[in-house]
Amino acid sequence: MCGIIGYVGEREATQVLMTGLNQLEYRGYDSAGIAVRTGGNLDVRKRAGDIETLEDAIEENAPTGSTGIGHTRWSTHGPPTDANAHPHTGEDGEVAVVHNGIIENYGSLKEELQAVGRTFTSDTDTEVIPHLIEQFIAGGASPERAFREAVDRIEGSYAVVATFANSDVVFAARNDSPLVVGVGGDGHYLASDVPAFLEFTDQVVYVDDGEVVTLHSDRFEVTTTDGLPVEKSVETVDWDVEDTGKSGFAHYMLKEIHEQPTALRQCLSGRVNELDGQVELDGLEAIGQPSQVQFVACGTSYHAALLGAQRLRDKGIPARATLASEYAVSPPPIDDSLVTGVTQSGETADTLAALREARGRGARTLAVTNVVGSTAARECDAALYIRAGPEIGVAATKTFTSQVVTLSLLAEYLDAGDADGALVRERLRALRDLPDLVQRVLDDSRAEEIADEYVGSESYFFIGRGPNRSVALEGALTFTEITYEHAEGFAAGELKHGPLALVTDETPVFTMVTGNDEAARKTVSNVKEVEARDAPVVAVTDGKTDVEDYVDDVLALPGAHPSVLPLLANTQLQLVAYHVANQLGRSIDKPRNLAKSVTVE
Repeated sequence: MCGIIGYVGEREATQVLMTGLNQLEYRGYDSAGIAVRTGGNLDVRKRAGDIETLEDAIEENAPTGSTGIGHTRWSTHGPPTDANAHPHTGEDGEVAVVHNGIIENYGSLKEELQAVGRTFTSDTDTEVIPHLIEQFIAGGASPERAFREAVDRIEGSYAVVATFANSDVVFAARNDSPLVVGVGGDGHYLASDVPAFLEFTDQVVYVDDGEVVTLHSDRFEVTTTDGLPVEKSVETVDWDVEDTGKSGFAHYMLKEIHEQPTALRQCLSGRVNELDGQVELDGLEAIGQPSQVQFVACGTSYHAALLGAQRLRDKGIPARATLASEYAVSPPPIDDSLVTGVTQSGETADTLAALREARGRGARTLAVTNVVGSTAARECDAALYIRAGPEIGVAATKTFTSQVVTLSLLAEYLDAGDADGALVRERLRALRDLPDLVQRVLDDSRAEEIADEYVGSESYFFIGRGPNRSVALEGALTFTEITYEHAEGFAAGELKHGPLALVTDETPVFTMVTGNDEAARKTVSNVKEVEARDAPVVAVTDGKTDVEDYVDDVLALPGAHPSVLPLLANTQLQLVAYHVANQLGRSIDKPRNLAKSVTVE
């Protein structure tokens, strides 16, 4: 899986494809390639490694033509090699294919094709598709019929795009993997994500599962797999191409950390009536008033869901967060639950599977996502957008913060009429003030100094209690993702039940201590436990306890309402992770082995 770009039109396809591939780098990849129709032939160039390696391979003799497809691959079947890179072709050179997803029955299809004499040159599941297409063409099928027949034979998740040597038409199909059409004045585009063609057009059509796209230079058609026409609306994407640039920052991640105040203002805009103590969220009529809420999510979104569930429980609304990959195989009783999928992209395969399981059992579903028109948004009964704008860095930053604030708004919305008005207004004021508080942390942070002090340590631990436990988990995940160093997050009280065995003077412990309640005071006791074992301790704190007396360094937080302090602590940890990774020379925006949008289970 990873990034797809396709084009039919008046431009030089190579230029369009390479622009698209560069825009898709943020999704993570380990090889890249293009196929361009040139004078009745397909010119295929592909290389393991980064896009610059591919650019070097085509620099002096670029394919010329106005129809083509491209791909960035994140390995699932076979290592990253030139042979395993996409596009893949059959033996006859008639068709080239790119594919995201997993073909579950590729083994049996490969055996069938080998039995009739077809030779395979890669380890991938994808290669069965062009061989199937060529086999159907050899039997007399047209390119379109051969493509449809091949799609009918494959099982699994896929977004498949094919181009042919003898036709300037591109065909595509989708099942459980994102695909979007770009409608332009100088041609038409296909991609796995909008940024791939945003430089050329902001007019998009979202493709649904079970649909086939036929792309011409002057038009496009969407049909079912049986060939029945499907009416699709063209939507305008409100992202500006400049939003996907670095704006002078060294990395997208650093830019997106600093964009958090703006993202939060966008998230809150028009939704908070502080005077009346009300939250107004449009389009949620379908979710009603659930008896409980079940969150399903993965990775960073799961940590946001943990905080969202805590917000709801604080209001007396039963709520729990479950890893989507576990929910799909062992779902809890649903009853009158609202099952809420938290997914930045709206395309996360595990989360979609969990939501579909819930819907199949009669639950109402809600998508909390950043992407208008994403699969989760279209399939759920309602969608609640976090409005963070495009996030290019693989490690989530502004989307995590915006998810948590959106879930806080959802908690207030579901609790409407039952809460103390003065307390609601106090919490809403805290949310209103949050963007400025995040800016203060960004302006005053000592994170770079802390990174200087502890870079090169043996391991890193992150601890906290209550909401700060979720921040500890997220801090450790972000640190691991971009530094490639070992880091773990724990509930602070669990240290003595095992993890203390790993504590040494080479394991810095980052502890979140906010407020002066029982949880904070007990966390200070946990700090003393690790300090007694010579571990260096960094406290992320608002100074309401005496924790500073027992630690080596402090990352200070401004005074704020308890409900927003975890997000301020998280901002400090984002900066620490970034600066350690930068000092280690890591690929911060595109960490090895990781993808931004995980579209396989």
